[in-house]
Amino acid sequence: MKRRMAVWLIAFMLFYLLTYLIDPFAYKEYIDKPWSVIIEDFLWVLVISIVISELSMLIDNFLQKKLSWDVRNIKKLLTQALLQIIGSIIIVLFFYSIFYVYGPTDIKYTVIQEYTFLAQWIAVNIMVSLLISAINTGSYLLESWKKTAIEAAQHKLKASEHKRIAMAAELQALKLQIDPHFIFNNLSVLSELILEDQQLGYEYSESFAKVYRYLLVNSKKDNITLDEELKFLDAYIYLITKRTGEGVRFDIAIDPSFRNMLIPPLTLQFLVENALKHNQTSKTNPLVIKIYTTQDRYLVVHNSLVPLLNNNNSSGIGIKNIISRFEFMGDRKPLILKTDKDFIAKIPLYEV
Repeated sequence: MKRRMAVWLIAFMLFYLLTYLIDPFAYKEYIDKPWSVIIEDFLWVLVISIVISELSMLIDNFLQKKLSWDVRNIKKLLTQALLQIIGSIIIVLFFYSIFYVYGPTDIKYTVIQEYTFLAQWIAVNIMVSLLISAINTGSYLLESWKKTAIEAAQHKLKASEHKRIAMAAELQALKLQIDPHFIFNNLSVLSELILEDQQLGYEYSESFAKVYRYLLVNSKKDNITLDEELKFLDAYIYLITKRTGEGVRFDIAIDPSFRNMLIPPLTLQFLVENALKHNQTSKTNPLVIKIYTTQDRYLVVHNSLVPLLNNNNSSGIGIKNIISRFEFMGDRKPLILKTDKDFIAKIPLYEV
């Protein structure tokens, strides 16, 4: 409302300024008039200024919705000017007819004076209307530019951050694919199983292939269904259990209704790998990894802590990477809790 009143005041002042520029001696007709008539004239000019301002803003707002400045700026500018001129003429003729019928009858003008007065009035109103339109349009374009600049900066920042996080996730997956230690361990287990039991060796090689196929296909995706992640985990767990024997025990309980919900790919692999990396895997004191869902749509990965004797402090890159990737999925963030005996990661699930 303050902005509208400011526009009304500008139109009011422009009306008298332009009238003076067109006819510098127009003020003389107020010298002998009583104050009541002068105030009445001021009020009429104020009413006309408000009507002109509102019509000008109405035309501008209508064209802003119908014609874009991006691709039709010339057409919009000409259309806007034409409608402002037509609207100003209609308003002048409307108020002139009111004055002609209901105005004072003791003042007589010649035909030339009346047409001159009408022409001046139309010219002043057209200029006021066009100037108000220019101010309104300039304000709109300035606000649009500021908004676009802010959105572009935010989008660029988010895109840069997303790219950085995606590259970190891809690099982590790539490290697993080409990690000689990981490959050597699995190939060693595979060769032993083939010598002991060819069928078991075949099953192990199939699981090994599934793990790498999943990494190659899904490592670059932003999200994946929990069902697909669990299928990958089955193959990954098979490799782990064959390599570590009874040193690791998995307990998985997933609500079937949550299987079509989304998480970033490799989330479970990161958490399971994190548990294996920092804990002992012995038959007498096995590492227990529990994976389950909760009613508030979280996937929980819980493992007991059996720290390695020569365990080095973790950089936490894998956990930080998981948390960062969720920033692009919604407001809910992963919850990480570590005690003396347990490590718990609550991963939010998102609907498709």
